[in-house]
Amino acid sequence: MYNIIYSSGGVCASEGFFADGVSAGLKKEKAKDMAFIYSEDECEVASVFTTNKMCAAPIRHFRQMGDFKTNFIVINSKNANAMTGEAGIEDIKEVLSNCPLNVKNPIMSSTGVIGVRLPKAKIIDGMKLFDLTKRDSASASKAIMTTDTFAKEIAFKVKLDDGSSFNIGAIAKGAGMINPAMATMLCFITTDAKVSKDEMQATLDEIVKSTFNAISVDGDTSTNDTVLVLANGRSGAYEKEAFKEALFKVMHFLALEMVRDGEGATKLVTYKVTGAKDDREAEIAAKALSDSLLVKTALFGEDPNWGRIASTIGASGVEAYEEKLKISFDNLCVYDRGEILFDAEMEKKCAVVMQHQKFTISCDLGIGDGNFKAYGCDLGHEYVKINADYRT
Repeated sequence: MYNIIYSSGGVCASEGFFADGVSAGLKKEKAKDMAFIYSEDECEVASVFTTNKMCAAPIRHFRQMGDFKTNFIVINSKNANAMTGEAGIEDIKEVLSNCPLNVKNPIMSSTGVIGVRLPKAKIIDGMKLFDLTKRDSASASKAIMTTDTFAKEIAFKVKLDDGSSFNIGAIAKGAGMINPAMATMLCFITTDAKVSKDEMQATLDEIVKSTFNAISVDGDTSTNDTVLVLANGRSGAYEKEAFKEALFKVMHFLALEMVRDGEGATKLVTYKVTGAKDDREAEIAAKALSDSLLVKTALFGEDPNWGRIASTIGASGVEAYEEKLKISFDNLCVYDRGEILFDAEMEKKCAVVMQHQKFTISCDLGIGDGNFKAYGCDLGHEYVKINADYRT
């Protein structure tokens, strides 16, 4: 048995880790735009990256490094270093050659505008401001923001039955271009658990399916999507199921925070699909709902338009029949296996649900045992404004 307790400190909650954010002049008005995460001990690394074929230079550089341990990540916002070819990788190598002397196999991660070379001089000068004794995870989380409206961090302490314990914490950014198959998102997770690289990678691969790969803001998949988990083993403690649950809690929390911060989003919606032929079909249907622009705009208008839900399910390609389908807004069933329950009184009740910041749309396909939950948000005027002004 084990006990997982909310903690504080983000990526610095894990023993031996340090982090901070600085201003290198990449953003306007001296806003923080560069961050680092540093461990006194070398770390095992697990990773998941974008499925976008035009993946950015930092991801290609990471993949070229092979099997390695690291103790340092440098992150910049404002510039994605994507679509920059081999020159983008060479820029990374030059930047990393200027890292502090006590770092091993440093990693670089970037987010921002695509198609612009890294401002190397500013970034190298920015690294001179890094103080590797700082433990300011909140500052680091602010530095990696782009269109985010709030910083995102979380931490837990895991107490095991034998009296030992380990920590896990994270920072993340993400608000727009978020789509199942990863997102315009960066997530950096630290732990002092004594976990092997192979077991950590397998656990990450499993959990990402029901967390970051289950969310959608606008249906776009970024060039830079990155999740990195660093484990320095400092605590000497580990238990497989405890680590798995703690990692899930970290990633699930941050995934929902990204949806909640979905560039003008006002609602966080869970799409719960049950009764599908199998889990894969449930996943397809749930993600179709979370991606649908017609559904998103109905959410923004607080319109309980269940017809759009049914239409999206039907168009998703999964096995579905109108005489078996049930649709509910929270606990209000509006369509039950061929019977329309959506009268004037029910519409009023559903409209109240639609005014909530969080609610669930449930679809029971009535065919098998497949189930999946996806997460999404509404889409309104503010999303258009933020993205129309993104480069200015």
